[in-house]
Amino acid sequence: MKQKEIKRKEILDAGGIARSLSRLALEIFERQQGQKDFAFIGIQRRGFPLAKRIAQKLKEMEKLNIEVGALDINLYRDDFSTVGTAPVLRGTNVPFTVEEKTIILVDDVLFTGRTIRAALEAIVDIGRPKKVELAVFVDRGHRELPIQADYVGLSLNTRREDHVELYLTETDGKDSLILESGK
Repeated sequence: MKQKEIKRKEILDAGGIARSLSRLALEIFERQQGQKDFAFIGIQRRGFPLAKRIAQKLKEMEKLNIEVGALDINLYRDDFSTVGTAPVLRGTNVPFTVEEKTIILVDDVLFTGRTIRAALEAIVDIGRPKKVELAVFVDRGHRELPIQADYVGLSLNTRREDHVELYLTETDGKDSLILESGK
């Protein structure tokens, strides 16, 4: 039996990622304008550096200082049996109260919606925000749960078996968005 060849295609390079993050930051600013109590919580692993970058862009563009926290959702996942029994914990650090704030939850790739479901449970364990909105860098479709992003950097048409990987300098040493197909 012949194995399929895996095709890797770079969708965005570092410049494309920077431009997409700038557009995402501007969209968040326009929708949050006038709101005083909003903060970012990035899902560990790549959502947290994305949240920090968006907050930095808002500081540079609009002179806003937005609080940023990190959320580890590994203990809230419903797929331990498929990803292993010993989750790697990266730590939650939300150095501000979520009470009565609009929380913008940030993640890298939105796929089935299960990561976001786990994140919502984790946030509620921290406190009760006024509202939670979702910002994702890539929405690739194929939901298993009724979850939709409020802010999307890039919508990407994929097949279910494709793999989308966002590499970031903070976690991977480079910025690149890769689509793998043919598995």
